[in-house]
Amino acid sequence: MRQILRELEDRRAEARRGGGAERVAAQHAKGKLTARERIEVLLDEGSFEEFDIFVAHRCAEFGMGATVYPGDGVVTGWGTINGRQIYVFSQDFTVFGGSLSETHAAKICKIMDMAIQNGAPVVGINDSGGARIQEGVASLAAYAEVFQRNILASGVVPQISLIMGPCAGGAVYSPAMTDFIFMVRDTSYMFVTGPEVVKTVTNEIVTAEELGGARTHTTKSSVADGAYENDLTALLEVRRLVDFLPLSNREKPPYRPFRDDPGRVEPSLDTLVPPSPNTPYDMKELIAKVADEGDFFEIQAEFARNIVIGFIRIEGSSVGVVANQPMVLAGCLDIDSARKAARFVRFCDAFEIPILTFVDVPGFLPGVAQELGGVIK
Repeated sequence: MRQILRELEDRRAEARRGGGAERVAAQHAKGKLTARERIEVLLDEGSFEEFDIFVAHRCAEFGMGATVYPGDGVVTGWGTINGRQIYVFSQDFTVFGGSLSETHAAKICKIMDMAIQNGAPVVGINDSGGARIQEGVASLAAYAEVFQRNILASGVVPQISLIMGPCAGGAVYSPAMTDFIFMVRDTSYMFVTGPEVVKTVTNEIVTAEELGGARTHTTKSSVADGAYENDLTALLEVRRLVDFLPLSNREKPPYRPFRDDPGRVEPSLDTLVPPSPNTPYDMKELIAKVADEGDFFEIQAEFARNIVIGFIRIEGSSVGVVANQPMVLAGCLDIDSARKAARFVRFCDAFEIPILTFVDVPGFLPGVAQELGGVIK
């Protein structure tokens, strides 16, 4: 029996090594954590329970039969964030570049099914080059299975995606269907087709950062909801976000003890709004004064800045905030700000999070570009 247990532990140790010491060192050299290190930061210490650690791919073509890694490039399981259950998968770029195979996808689908059944959020840590081309159509069909789970989980449990590496092709479709997407500056990219394909097809020359970097997706495309300087900060901020959210649509938003006096007086609010309607002021200052301990988790802070959205707590309960921002375009509504607010309101509605609205808006932004862009809709 002891021999069997030793062999089992040796196999586990092999699985934990991922693609090997050399590839792990290369990952660290880029300023990135490994798949398992990311899970350790995200979850409460010692809470992670891993599933399917020994699963391996079944592909024998193109020499794949001789290259097998336990876990097949993704670490899956469940754990807790501040004592509350979540399910997580973390793609391992050191194993086949994090590419998705049939069995890789099956592991992801398994924990998503469990999250839906048990009513707990799903956090996906994405670091993948896309489909594993050696498996051909089987890999593409596996993506469809993951997409189906995204649809089934939508509005049922919160879905959060972290983009922590170069994600292309199929690797970006699933995150796009989740509720929140966060990126890491300078090391994460999202695009359907990369710079080389763009150059070949359209003769446009563009860098990976310009095409799908964190700045592009937080300021122009609105694909990402936030960007952070490194893996560690991004993971800690996701922990903070999860604290605002209910586990599922069957539960109320979480309550947290608070230190602020509900009857407190804020004299600064008497002078925050200027006497002249033509003088701007910062709506975020008002939000911070209303929130417990001034804690405001802003969503899409760099996109459509004429409207502000995010989460606060009032007397310990989570509240969504939608507010016009007089500092930008005098708080006018335009296509981008309306879309930004509408998506956030839909999320809050699905999970019964009350919404606090601060209104200071002169109307819709006039202009030919707005009309041609479909502002009426």
